Amino acid sequence: MDQLLIIHFQDFFNPEFYIAHGGLWLVLFIIFAETGLFVGFFLPGDSLIFISGIYSHSLLKDISIFSSNHILLNLIFFIFLLTIAGTLGNLASYWFGLKSGKLLYKKKDTFFFKKKHLFKAQQFYEKHGKAAILIARFLPIVRTFTPIVAGIVKMEKKNFFIFSFLGMIAWASVMLFAGHYLYLFFLNHYSFDIKNHLGVIVIVFVLVTTSPVIYKVIKR
Repeated sequence: MDQLLIIHFQDFFNPEFYIAHGGLWLVLFIIFAETGLFVGFFLPGDSLIFISGIYSHSLLKDISIFSSNHILLNLIFFIFLLTIAGTLGNLASYWFGLKSGKLLYKKKDTFFFKKKHLFKAQQFYEKHGKAAILIARFLPIVRTFTPIVAGIVKMEKKNFFIFSFLGMIAWASVMLFAGHYLYLFFLNHYSFDIKNHLGVIVIVFVLVTTSPVIYKVIKR
């Protein structure tokens, strides 16, 4: 009889949990949900794609259209899947912002929703314009709310789709290639398996990606 899976709160912040218990499809859903659902801002998008690069072979073994010997083609195929998931997430947020996003400005703060994130995304969009959709992909929390703001201000759909698509390709490529090739580099040159130190890597990702916010808080 299979053991019952016990989920702890901290598991939601652990990218290995999603890979181990959901595989490729759960990874793709998390990338969709991080922007497609405004409550997904706490999901570990950066570190999840990075670590997915390390486990890309096992994640793709049952779905890839290429032989396992074609590593680069498999990674490009993975990037394509991630791009589709992330772009659909952005489009869902854009549609929500277009239809009812203004209601969020009147919504009270909850554990899963903080109005300050929405205002931060609005300021970011006003500062960078259309390019904000592309740049936001590399910024946690901001990437969740910027598409909603784009929908609220009725950004042209064609431009939104193009910048969303390009931003997702850039983000997925950087994170996935970094995870895959850094893993091989350290393993082949230093016999150092970073799979045994993923907890530290996740912490580093959190510190690096949130450093701009920390800097602004300290500056204030």
